[in-house]
Amino acid sequence: MEVSSRFVGTPLKPLETTITWRQTTNYAAALNDANPRYLDDDRPEGIVAPPMFCVAVTWPISEHILEYIEAPDFPFEIILTQVHYTEHLQIHRLIRPDDRLTVRGRLAAIMPHKAGTLMVLRYDALDQGGNPVFTEHIGGMMRGVNCTDGGAGAEQLPVVQSPAQPGPPIWETKIPIDRSAPFVYDGCTNIYFPIHTSVKFARQVGLPDIIYQGTATLALGVREMIEREAGGDPGRVQAIACRFTGMVIPGSEIRVQFLERRTGGNQTHLFFVVLDANGKKVVSDGVVTLRQ
Repeated sequence: MEVSSRFVGTPLKPLETTITWRQTTNYAAALNDANPRYLDDDRPEGIVAPPMFCVAVTWPISEHILEYIEAPDFPFEIILTQVHYTEHLQIHRLIRPDDRLTVRGRLAAIMPHKAGTLMVLRYDALDQGGNPVFTEHIGGMMRGVNCTDGGAGAEQLPVVQSPAQPGPPIWETKIPIDRSAPFVYDGCTNIYFPIHTSVKFARQVGLPDIIYQGTATLALGVREMIEREAGGDPGRVQAIACRFTGMVIPGSEIRVQFLERRTGGNQTHLFFVVLDANGKKVVSDGVVTLRQ
């Protein structure tokens, strides 16, 4: 199978959605996150969604991407080979219940990679006034797919901060991932794919077992950064990025390791990784950028 980078810039059909308080509070509950900013609707300021809730907003497009790509000659069969590889969220403001959002997307980059081809989608979410709410760049690695040219779009992708040479972690926390955790995340977020909830399906596609959702693993890391390094204030989160480099089997535990804090100008970058029970990185190059 192969694909050309000439499809870079291809638009996606827009998605319109209205956010409910059940969606935002359920997302927090899926992460066992009791931050009152997410759950206490009696607060004078009201409640907000966790920063990672953005991935639940765009999931209906990603889930049905074949219906959204507006290029009839796109080689749609390659989509079946992709796995979630990179994630970058730019948070312009936190989502609130009753927001009416329009998500517009496009194919932002198609690039050759040693494992196949990396295709990056860009989603821009706007509120009812046309103001930006978040921008997501989501990268899918299409294993075994040949990019027939040198690729395109890399220069327009967001620049991700890199940590210095890592030493011992500043702190580490262990988080158990219960056997029911992927079912809870599935049900509370509507981010559905059967490799997370069907042992039979997972084994049919060559996996050893069901696996915990990558965005859930990342969201737990972000939760810890907010609580421990941002004073529990999710409104300070400006950006989130990582690479997904491994799988978490439910019924085990993960370790979130905070590696470095770097402040410059009006930003603070928090670098972290997430390890599985065997010490392998499942979230690599994790970074949460805070507003000062």
